[in-house]
Amino acid sequence: MNAVCLYFKIHQPFRLKRYRFFDIGNDHYYYDDFSNDEIITKIAQRSYLPANELLFQMINDSGRKFKCAFSISGTAIEQLQQYVPEFIDSMRKLVDTGCVEFLSETYDHSLASIANEEEFRRQVEQHDKLIYELFGIKPKVFCNTEFIFNDEIASTINSMGFKAVLTEGARHILGWKSPNYVYTSAGAPKMKMLLRNAKLSEDIAKRFADSSWHEYPLTADKYVSWIAQSPKEEQITNIFLNYEVLGDSNPRETGIFDFFRAIPRFAAENGIEFWTPSEAVSKLKPVDIISITHLISGADEARDTSAWLGNQLQNEAFNKLYSVSERVHLCSDKRLLQDWNYLQSSDHFFYMSTKHFGDGAVHAMFSPYESPYQAFTNYMNVLADFIVRVEEQFPLTIENEELNALLTTIKNQESEIEMLNKELRALKAAKIDAEVNEAALKEKKSATKKTAAKKAPAKKAPAKKAPAKKAATKKDAK
Repeated sequence: MNAVCLYFKIHQPFRLKRYRFFDIGNDHYYYDDFSNDEIITKIAQRSYLPANELLFQMINDSGRKFKCAFSISGTAIEQLQQYVPEFIDSMRKLVDTGCVEFLSETYDHSLASIANEEEFRRQVEQHDKLIYELFGIKPKVFCNTEFIFNDEIASTINSMGFKAVLTEGARHILGWKSPNYVYTSAGAPKMKMLLRNAKLSEDIAKRFADSSWHEYPLTADKYVSWIAQSPKEEQITNIFLNYEVLGDSNPRETGIFDFFRAIPRFAAENGIEFWTPSEAVSKLKPVDIISITHLISGADEARDTSAWLGNQLQNEAFNKLYSVSERVHLCSDKRLLQDWNYLQSSDHFFYMSTKHFGDGAVHAMFSPYESPYQAFTNYMNVLADFIVRVEEQFPLTIENEELNALLTTIKNQESEIEMLNKELRALKAAKIDAEVNEAALKEKKSATKKTAAKKAPAKKAPAKKAPAKKAATKKDAK
C-alpha cells in the first residue's frame, strides 16, 4: 500500500529596517515593524487562515483519514501571535482533530547546525518548548533549516532523542535509489530518515500555476495517479511544501484550494493513505544506510549550502555573527538574547546571494533589498551595533579562556555567597523558632500559675468545716 506524508512549512523572519552606519551605537532597535506586520498579515489572510480551514474540512470529510504535519519556526509564531493571533486559535482547532503533527526545528530557522552545536541545541530546545506550550505537542521528528543535513548533524540530532529526521532526497546523494523509502544515516544508524520527493513537491510548489508546463493544468486525479503509479514495494512519498503555496504563491484563482480539497477522495479511490511522520517511521523499516559526508539542503539547484554561504559577503557576515556566540551564551540580557535569535535567521544570508539565472531570480524575489550588497551592508551595520552591546557586557579584549576563568570565579563566589546566605537564613530561622518556643514556654508557665491560683480556694473550703464537726460531737457526748 502506498502512503503519503504531507508536510507544510511556515517561516517568517524579522526583517531589518534600513540601518545606517551613523545609527551604530545610537539606535538599538533593528526591525521594520511596518513591513513585518504588513507581510505576515497579508499572507495569513490569503493563505494561512483559509488553508487551515481547508485542512480542517479535509480531515472531517475524510473521516479523519487525511493527516499532515507542520514545521513552524519560532520567529513566525512570534509574529503570528503579535499580528494575527486568530491563527494560533485556528491551528489549535486543527490539533484537536488528532490528525496533525508538529516537527521540531531551530527556533530562528537558522544555520546554527553548521556553526555552533551548543547554539543549535539551545534553539531546538527553545522551539520545542514553545510548540508544547501553545499546542501541547512534543515534536518527535526533526527537520532542520531548509533540510540542511550530513552525517555529523545526524549524530547530533540522534543524541537529542529524535526518532527520525526529514531531509532532502538529493539526486547526487541517492544516485539510482528512490526517495520513497525509509533510510538511516551513517552518522546515526538507529535514527530513521524520511526523504523529500523533490519532483512531486515542486510539481505543486513551482509548476502548478505555470501555464507553459507540459502537464498544465495539474488536476487532483492526475497528481494522485502519479503517486499511485509508484512501484508497490516503495513505502512512502514525502511531499514537503511551503504553506504559502496555498493561496499566496498560488492565488485562490488558480484553483489550488479545489485541487487540495479533491486529493483525499482520489487518494482513497487509489488505496493511498495519509500518515503523520511518526506513524510512517513506526510502521516502516529502513531499507538501507545512506552516508552524507558533505552538507546538503533543499535550496537551489546545487542542493548544498551555497544559497546562504556561497560568496565572500555571506561568509564574512556568518563568521562575524558567530564569532561572539560564546559571549552571548554568557549573557542574561533578554533583549540582547532576543536580537541574537532574530539575527540568526537564514533569510539574512539568503538575501546576500549573488547567484544568477533561476537561482538568482528566487533570491531576488524574496529579498527586501535592491541588491545583495545593500543586504550585506545593512546587516553588517546592525551586527556592528549588536557586537558593541555584547562587548559592553563582555569586552572582546578579554580572551575567551580568560573570560571563562573570570566567570567561573564569579560563579564560584556567587555559589559561596548563596551558601552563606542559606546558612544565615537557617540561623535566623532557628533563632526565631527558639524565641517562639521560649515565648510559648513562658506563656504556658503563666497559664499554669493562673490555673493553680484559681483552684486554690476550692481546696481550703473543706478545711473550715472540720471544727464544726468536732463541736457537734462534743454536744452529743453531753
